[in-house]
Amino acid sequence: MSGPIRSAPASWSACRSSPAVPGAAVQMHATTVAVAGRGVVITGPSGSGKSTLGLNLMALGAQLVSDDITCLTPEGAEVIARPPHGAPAGIEARGVGLLRADPAGPVPVGLVIDMAQEEQLRLPPPRRFALLGRDMPCFHKVARGCFPAAILQYVRHGRFD
Repeated sequence: MSGPIRSAPASWSACRSSPAVPGAAVQMHATTVAVAGRGVVITGPSGSGKSTLGLNLMALGAQLVSDDITCLTPEGAEVIARPPHGAPAGIEARGVGLLRADPAGPVPVGLVIDMAQEEQLRLPPPRRFALLGRDMPCFHKVARGCFPAAILQYVRHGRFD
């Protein structure tokens, strides 16, 4: 293993549009993982648990797309998530450090997790999140140990509405 992953230089915080992807890239304060070929975008303020939830999802088989900053690009009816140009493939684990990860390629977003809002209902109604003009399914933060497993199950198989 080579040296430690260093703090991200300012040069990779800019999102660059790919020539193969029409539309301007937008930067979002979010951690994104890939599950079954779909992106799970975890958004929220600093300290809300984005990286922790991403790391828990990775422990269950998800792959890291990006940590802390995600580049989003509209493509037809979808939004494509990718890491910022030149970003190291790693995720922050508080109290441990920056951990290396096998990166997933760009993925279409299938779900948004809003860590700024905590779910209060046992069986919440379907929620939506507007992402670059596209209507995405959304879950609010759930403070229970089953949340990462429930996210994976939802992405793979959906839910009864």
